Order: sequence, then C-alpha cells, then structure tokens
Amino acid sequence: MNSGLDLPQNASPAPDSSVETADLGPQLWRSCLEQLAQEMPEQQFNTWLKPLNARVSDDLTQVTILVANRFKLDWVRTQYSQKIQQILARLCGQTVAVELALIPRESPANPGPKPSTGHPASTSGTASLTEDTTLNSFKNRLNSALTFETLVEGTANRMARAAAMHVASMPGHLYNPLFIYGGVGLGKTHLMHAVGNKLLADRPDAKVLYIHAEQFVSDVVKAYQRKTFDEFKAHYHSLDLLLIDDVQFFANKDRTQEEFFNAFEALLAKKSHIVMTSDTYPKGLTDIHERLVSRFDSGLTVAIEPPELEMRVAILINKARAEGADMPEEVAFFVAKNVRSNVRELEGALRKILAYSRFNQKEVSIQLARDALRDLLSIQNRQISVENIQKTVADYYKIKVADMYSKKRPASIARPRQIAMYLAKELTQKSLPEIGEMFGGRDHTTVLHAVRKISAERQQMTELNQQLHVLEQTLKG
Repeated sequence: MNSGLDLPQNASPAPDSSVETADLGPQLWRSCLEQLAQEMPEQQFNTWLKPLNARVSDDLTQVTILVANRFKLDWVRTQYSQKIQQILARLCGQTVAVELALIPRESPANPGPKPSTGHPASTSGTASLTEDTTLNSFKNRLNSALTFETLVEGTANRMARAAAMHVASMPGHLYNPLFIYGGVGLGKTHLMHAVGNKLLADRPDAKVLYIHAEQFVSDVVKAYQRKTFDEFKAHYHSLDLLLIDDVQFFANKDRTQEEFFNAFEALLAKKSHIVMTSDTYPKGLTDIHERLVSRFDSGLTVAIEPPELEMRVAILINKARAEGADMPEEVAFFVAKNVRSNVRELEGALRKILAYSRFNQKEVSIQLARDALRDLLSIQNRQISVENIQKTVADYYKIKVADMYSKKRPASIARPRQIAMYLAKELTQKSLPEIGEMFGGRDHTTVLHAVRKISAERQQMTELNQQLHVLEQTLKG
C-alpha cells in the first residue's frame, strides 16, 4: 500500500476514465509542489522550487523539470531532486524518473508557449529581488489573493486583524510600528499582505513593499559589494509602507541591523508605516541590537495564536470553496480535530484530501480524509501522548516526571503540572477524566480548572505564551 495518492500500479487511466491523461500530468506536478511546500521552509520553497516548470510524460513515469540557468539546475539537482523523486513515487505508487533540463532560450520576436507548470502561482516568480529587477522599480511583491476578506477571523487572530485593518485604513498614525508575532503558519504573512492590498486599493499611487528579512539582508550585501548604498537608501527610505517578514533573521548581522535602523528612523520621520512579523515577541529576540528591539516594541505588539476548533473548521470550508470543491461539515470537523497546530498544516491537509479525491474519483468523506491523511494521523498518534507531554514539560521546567502524578503542591511543581494538563487537553483526544486519571487520579474539575487558568493567562502573559509555543513545537516535532 503506498502512502500517497492511489493511482493504478501502471499509472495509466482506464480508457473510459473521466480523468483525461492530459490533466494528470499537471495535477501530478501540482500535487508534488504542494507536498514540497508543506515539508520545506517557506523561503527555500519560494526561492528554488515554486518557480519551476515541469513536463510530465503521458504515462506519468517521467518528469522533466525545466530550470532557468545552469547554477539553479545544479543546485536543484544536488539539494532537492531526490526529495522530488520520492514524493512523485509516493503520489503515483510507482517509480518516476526525474530529469533536469535548461529552459530553451526563446527568440524575443517569437517567444512561443510556456511549458505547463501544473501550479497556478508558479509563473509569478519568488518574493526576492532578482538581478534584473532594479531597486527603483517599486514592485510591491504583494499576493493579491491575501486580503482581509479571505482571512478567516477568530479569537486567535481577532486583535491582530483589527490592528492591521486600522493600519491599512490610517497608515502613519497609531500602531506604528505594528509588530505581529506567532508560530509558523498562523497567518502573519497573510495579514501583512492584506494591509498592503487594502492600502493600494485606497491609494493606488502609494509606494508599498512586502519583503522577507532574508531579502533585506541580501540587498544590504549587494549594496555593500557594489557601493550602491545611495540607491539602496533611496529605495527603502521613500516607501509609504514597508512590510517585512521574519525579522528574527537579522540576528548577528550587524551591518544589516544598522541599515534597517536607519530605514526605520527615516520612514517613521516621514510618517510612513512599518509592519513586521517574527516568531517571537520583541524582547524574546536574540542577537538583535537593543536599540532595534526598543524600536520594535515602541508601537503595538500583537500575537496570533493557533486557531481554535471552530476557526479551523471555517478555514477548511472556505479554502475548499476557493478551490471549487465542497467539503462536508462533518469532514471539516474530523480534519480540524486532528490538525491543530496552524493554518498551513490545515491547508496542506486539505490539498491532500482534494488531490486524493480527484485522483481516485471519489467523493470527499471522513473515510477518504482518513485514508488521505493516514501518514499525518499515524505520526500524530505516535508522537503526542499524555506521557510524552508530561516528560517534555518536566524536562523543560526541570522537575521530575514523578512530580506530575504526586500530591506535592509547591508552585515550582504545581505550575508545570497545570501546563501539562492544558497541553494534554489541547493536543490529545483524551477526556478531562482520562487526563485527571493520568495525573495521579485527580478529579476532572481539577483538570478543567488548570485548562481554563492556563488558557486565560496565555492571553495576558507574553512569557507564558512563548513558553507554550516552544513546548507545542517540541511536541509536534
């Protein structure tokens, strides 16, 4: 039994199949890219793999990946070709030969058709400045699909969304800078794009730039090498809105931090707005200059939490509708109960289910979802147990695992015990009585009190919230 999409073993559709062979090639490559997006860091995927085109043979046994130049070809071959081949084999249930080739140079007078990518966004390039993009072009790099309208609202993101909408409506006034932090895949980037898109809808002439922190680092290096800091400053200091993702990547980069500080001061002086994201709150950033941290913390800092159950269900149903598919509510609840960590994992689960449904020509159901997600579900069931939570929390707070079941009540033990109960309720399917039994036979009301207490304090206490993020990411591997 293969763990991906159950194509027939010869990978060729029956003559009377309603799925045309011509459609399966792009679908296979699209599914492969979607899997890669789930399994790789976002910046790596966007830079190296998202722009790739591919040609798939009619029998799905060979995929030729077309790459823009020799350097990229060699890099993709050494770094990613084996992973791509494994994913294709998993999707098809058979070995798929992978070749890499340079894109043929086209005559400007007769460019001809572009090869099919099988990925709707793959022709848009990456979120990076390329060699032939001048600093003065003000290409905003916004994804027009990421708007406030397409963002599902819930308690997890309500405050951040409200602040972002205020910034988009009145840039340069309150909440400058706006600093949004939270774990991977919770919607921080979506919010930033929404701010940019809303501002441009109201003011089409505004100079807006979305950029990842790594690209800012790259631009500083290029300006240093080419002695073009005047052009660099003219570009960044003239913006009306700067949206910069993952500022934790500035750590240990002194020249970059200096240039960002200068840009920061210049933009604030001319009442331009700055929106930043990070995986932690400003004072939790390491190896960032104190004067920068104090600037980050001078506006409004808001967190985005992992989405609650009802929000996860709404996200799945909305995303399915956007894909032109219908997801029954009971299936959405099944998936939402089992995929709890972030929106990106929810989207990945949805893509797997929809692709599995299309390849096997079956209606979306709980059983189909269970089959499509069996690898993910088995990993979760194997990794996250109450015992594993107790051990992880005990290690983190430097207490004995036995203290989790004991009757001892000093704060140094009771507090971690309550945190472990909270995580057991959030990350497992155990009931309150079952959790209480595993914590030394405690009553379910004791567990409920701990869950409510930690949940409420998480909203108020930045340090506790960060500790819980670390524990959750550790437990989820």
